Amino acid sequence: MTETSLSQTYCRSESKRQCLTRLYRWKVLLLRKWWIPVVTVLAGTGIAASLGWLPAARFTSLGRMIVNIKLSMPDGAVYSEEMTSFLGTQTALMQSDLVLNRAWARIASQLTNGSVQPPTLKVTVLPKTTIFVLQATSESPEAPQKFLQACMEEYIQVKREMRAQTSDTTLAGLTEQILRAERELRRCDEELLAFQGTNSVEVFQEQGNSAARYLSMLNQRLEGLKSEYELLQTLTLDQVLERRQANANVSFPSETEGAEVNANTSDSDYLRAHRQITMLKADLQDLGQYLRPKHPRLVAMTEEIGRRERLLAIYREQSAEQLEDRKKSLVLQITSLEKDVRAWDSHALEMSRKNAEYQKLKANSHRIEALYERLLSTMQTLDVNKQINPESVTIMENATPALRDRPGFWRQVFVGGLIGLGLSIALLMLLDRLDDRMNSLSEVQEVFEEEVLAQIPRQTSDRGQRKPGPLTTEQDCPAFIEAYRSLRSSLLYSRRINQRMKVLLMTSSVPNEGKSLTASNLAIILASAGPRVLLIDADLRKGDLHSLFSQREGPGLCEVLTAGLDLSKAIQTSPFSSLFLLPRGRSTQSSGELFISNAMKALLQQAATDYDYVLIDSAPVMATDDATSLAPGVDGVLFLLRAEQTSARMANAALDLLYQRGAKVLGLIFNDVHPRNGAYRYYQYKDYYREYRH
Repeated sequence: MTETSLSQTYCRSESKRQCLTRLYRWKVLLLRKWWIPVVTVLAGTGIAASLGWLPAARFTSLGRMIVNIKLSMPDGAVYSEEMTSFLGTQTALMQSDLVLNRAWARIASQLTNGSVQPPTLKVTVLPKTTIFVLQATSESPEAPQKFLQACMEEYIQVKREMRAQTSDTTLAGLTEQILRAERELRRCDEELLAFQGTNSVEVFQEQGNSAARYLSMLNQRLEGLKSEYELLQTLTLDQVLERRQANANVSFPSETEGAEVNANTSDSDYLRAHRQITMLKADLQDLGQYLRPKHPRLVAMTEEIGRRERLLAIYREQSAEQLEDRKKSLVLQITSLEKDVRAWDSHALEMSRKNAEYQKLKANSHRIEALYERLLSTMQTLDVNKQINPESVTIMENATPALRDRPGFWRQVFVGGLIGLGLSIALLMLLDRLDDRMNSLSEVQEVFEEEVLAQIPRQTSDRGQRKPGPLTTEQDCPAFIEAYRSLRSSLLYSRRINQRMKVLLMTSSVPNEGKSLTASNLAIILASAGPRVLLIDADLRKGDLHSLFSQREGPGLCEVLTAGLDLSKAIQTSPFSSLFLLPRGRSTQSSGELFISNAMKALLQQAATDYDYVLIDSAPVMATDDATSLAPGVDGVLFLLRAEQTSARMANAALDLLYQRGAKVLGLIFNDVHPRNGAYRYYQYKDYYREYRH
């Protein structure tokens, strides 16, 4: 696997871990503060329901109308308005003050309660149809139906009046357009006649076609002469003569047939003489192999070769002169053709311009003439009051009886619930930001630089109730035992702990973090492997390790330090063969002075000599100065954090106090981790421990 793929896999795993950590943190927060979303949602829905129920009830009547879109013209043409614009126009007309005021004036005298306000009208269009749904709402039970029916009828009447008013306007508009088109047609005809009076259309059209054909021929000939001239400039004399000999009929067209014959003849003589010299030189070379240089035959042949070379030079000079004459002739012909091309090009452009101007005038005249004829035909056959078919306006459903309605009541309640839920989420997020208690291993690793030596799961019974107490047998909780075995391995083989630690101090930041129980269980696991382990209860104020092991309270550590009691007489046995207990003894408030005394130093030295491991359970750092007084005199400190309870701020403050006293903190123990936490690994293999129960 490449380094890139490993990096990508790690990033995906890290993202998954962070996501699971965040989800578990929210789960814990919801379990603690479940009442917040319940209260806010109930409050939001209750307030919304109250606000929606307080206004007076309103009554609503519904009706429907169908309105066509098209206007059919007499000649079969159809005028169609854009759909969206048409629907918007009709909706605005239905809700206009003109229709509403006329409808209200029509029914106001019919109402029993004359002080009622005019109902409100709402118009909507059903999707992909021209069906308009009208809704009238009022506090009066009788006003909505009458008002809505009157609005639909008044809308139809207003449409009729608008058509009657626009008929004369339509006729006047058509007349004005006809007169304008007539003037335009007359002007176009005059321009066309004026053009034809100064130009012969047939002549310039024919001249334009002839000029185009002749210009094309001149261009072809000019290109041919240019190509030939460029070829003569490139080829050598011998190449030109060979090409001329190979294609005598098409190469170098001459001005006269005699000149062409002479050129071909001289070219043939040159080439023939060149071949003869080549053959004589070959014969001379063959004879020179067996005849002497002064042999008469060789001498005669050498003289013949010289004579023919002089003749070849004469032929070559004549061919070169002819080639130069041909080049000059081509230059003159090219110059003349270019002049002719420019002249004919100007002539062809002039003919094309005149033809385009004529076609433009002619097309404009035809367009205006067609428009004039169409308007004239419409004018002659149009009867504004009869022939224009108006929009087909139909009342599809008459106004229904008004029904009692509280508009949007349930929607308002739903929105109130959503607002309450949003407020609860915001409040929970705020509480989450203020709460610095750590719930998972990932959060511990983000906050602290110290190594996490082990995760201790939450010890529960079969019914899920918490079951505090030291370990007894392996049948209790296999995963719980494995966690302490992992802690033991971390202490024995961790790379950061580069030497064997015999005297260990366990402490925490604040009380009730499970420190005493964790120290007891760690001592049991250490002793189970055979070493002699001494567990010391150094909490001289509230220590109760003796009660966990069902032992007597004293004499203990306090008597050893204050009364000089022999250590061996204070140490008690435990249910475990290799584990010994030094209880607290009597309680005292001067434990800080006792821990910095020489007696305490002597006790630790003797215990380290007599036992393989000495584990001290001390008071919390932030509660007393006991732990910070003991920490400099031990080999290492184990700092305990409790999941979902220990404050990161308090834990950091406690660690700072330990470091200020020169303590060597070996690592952190993350206690009371919920087994279903995604970052807790032993829970994923709980089926592996089924053997313990059988």
